[in-house]
Amino acid sequence: MEKSSVDLRPNPLSRVCVIGAGAIGGFLGVQLAHSGVDVRVIARGQTLAAIRKHGWRLDIDGRRIVESVPAFDTDVVSGFGQDDPWIPDVVLLAVKSHSLPSLAPLLARVVGPETIVVPAINGLPWWFGAGQTWLAEPLTSTDPHGELGNAIRPERIIGAVVYPSCSCPEPGLARHGAGSRLVFGNVVSDSDDERLSQWVKLLRHCGLDAHTTGDIRTEVWSKLLGNACFNPVSVLTHCATDVMIDDPGVHGVFTEMMGELLALGQSLGIAPAVSPAERIATTRRLGHVKTSMLQDAEAGRPIELAAILGAAIELAARTDVNMPHCRTVHALAALRARSLVAPSNTETPHGNLR
Repeated sequence: MEKSSVDLRPNPLSRVCVIGAGAIGGFLGVQLAHSGVDVRVIARGQTLAAIRKHGWRLDIDGRRIVESVPAFDTDVVSGFGQDDPWIPDVVLLAVKSHSLPSLAPLLARVVGPETIVVPAINGLPWWFGAGQTWLAEPLTSTDPHGELGNAIRPERIIGAVVYPSCSCPEPGLARHGAGSRLVFGNVVSDSDDERLSQWVKLLRHCGLDAHTTGDIRTEVWSKLLGNACFNPVSVLTHCATDVMIDDPGVHGVFTEMMGELLALGQSLGIAPAVSPAERIATTRRLGHVKTSMLQDAEAGRPIELAAILGAAIELAARTDVNMPHCRTVHALAALRARSLVAPSNTETPHGNLR
């Protein structure tokens, strides 16, 4: 397919390294490359081989985009090689949250002194408490040993909330299902607002539905209301979102869980302007959606339970907020998660660089 003729010369963020070539990595990376951005991708295993052989592919709006993107394994060295001093302006993290801590050494090699890092991940990210008085210590649910906090300074991070629903039907192929909105915001107040503006401008020039916010934590919490409920319950019920919402009993569980999450957010000074009924109705309008956690569970891969619900429960324990419904669902989903990955499935766990 012919490349877009977007003029990127006014934007200094011309080099983007995408770490992770699954559903969201492919959705963003392929579109950036198709618009002329200098994109490189870090992947591994079958995904790396597929991208090198067939190109990086995205099915969207009834068409397939195929881009020939330089693809590297995780043993990439600083500058992508002594003869190729390529330093990214942006590192886009598009992996499952549970694999992020293991990537800290890779990030130390790839991230330059002026590189910004954009984690496009689900749940509560490791940076969520940066600069906040209500969290003295990092969340052990998302950064157990502080590797990520030590590897990336918070002023270099642009927080992201990604709403598109995408899948990865085969290695090296991403498929867009529904949704388009992308929201970005600085993590700490002393970050560079101009870099945030440049990043969003770049995405918009590439045809992406990108927006900025001055309160990225509230945006994260708004998405968490749905993710923390629909994802773990889908693993327990093996049902898509519309089936769960249309069941009166499960609908009631969602209402209680979201009420608890809203109360926790309010205790931290985070108050999304949405009610449980409104949040549930938004997801119901999307129709028959299989959550990412259910897709992982069905494939026998690890699920993102720690970041999507466990981190909220950890915050509740630290702030003495009672969350009985969320705790019950978390306990059941955690037991289910431990039974998912048989020895034969542990060689290439989902969330590593697909």
